[in-house]
Amino acid sequence: MANIVIVGSLNLDFVVQVARLPQRGETLPGSQFVTLPGGKGANQACAVGRLAQPNTSAMIGCVGQDVYGQQLLESLRACGVNNRYVRGAPEAATGIALILVEASGHNQIVVVPGANDCLRPADVTEALTVLGGSHLLLQLETPLATVTAAAAHARSSGITVILDPAPARELPAELLNDVNVLTPNESEALALVGAPGDHIALADAPDVARRLRALGPRQVILKLGAQGAFLADGERAWHFPARPVEAKDTTAAGDCFNGALATALAEGMTLDAAIAFANVAASIAITRIGAQASLPTRAEVEQALG
Repeated sequence: MANIVIVGSLNLDFVVQVARLPQRGETLPGSQFVTLPGGKGANQACAVGRLAQPNTSAMIGCVGQDVYGQQLLESLRACGVNNRYVRGAPEAATGIALILVEASGHNQIVVVPGANDCLRPADVTEALTVLGGSHLLLQLETPLATVTAAAAHARSSGITVILDPAPARELPAELLNDVNVLTPNESEALALVGAPGDHIALADAPDVARRLRALGPRQVILKLGAQGAFLADGERAWHFPARPVEAKDTTAAGDCFNGALATALAEGMTLDAAIAFANVAASIAITRIGAQASLPTRAEVEQALG
């Protein structure tokens, strides 16, 4: 049994540090290159693994039968995540991500899904039947049919569904109707409501959140970067300011937020307390380079909370 189950992607990240992000056709020198474990699903799983009690999280996904896949399985294991339900797919290589990170902490990412596209609805429903759990974390770097099947199975089993709608794409009503908590960032939220742009002014957050709730999810938490988070649940709308820090790399900040949110909720914290906990965890992650390498421990978050 696992309290928190994560269904999603596992990628090996190829990360290059640059002074600024290149324009189209431009070649720039990089200052540092590293390979690090990543993928939105695995990032969220490792965030839970570092923040939650031991042996309370499990990951469902696919990797290739190659050295990159073995690295990703070992990273999950090292974070205390049950990786038994990560299938080795013989038909594809492990997914990768090419990431450029500029001095401000902003990034550009290109993902090659590889084995992540091999995750089948049956893989998920069979594993969830065995694992059970109280909370399910989902993202959109695996096939949409698989994500939809996972949400439907979880909802019918009384499991709280938390969906990070990333990367941004149009989503079917059947999926959104099975979501308890939707956690888009600014560009994802605007894409879902059919609005242009990639920034939400704080004054506009209530309207955007209201329009998102009308699509089906019970609660919406907008992840607004340096502005913090904004909650709308039908009864109230509330802003949670961000903890001010100097950002070095925003990669996986949203994944860290979701993993921390699920951890706090699974432990019985109120939604307000869980958002505050997740805000602090994400603020620590952006002060470090990398995805899983940036994720904080429980002790670090509790120390920052005071």
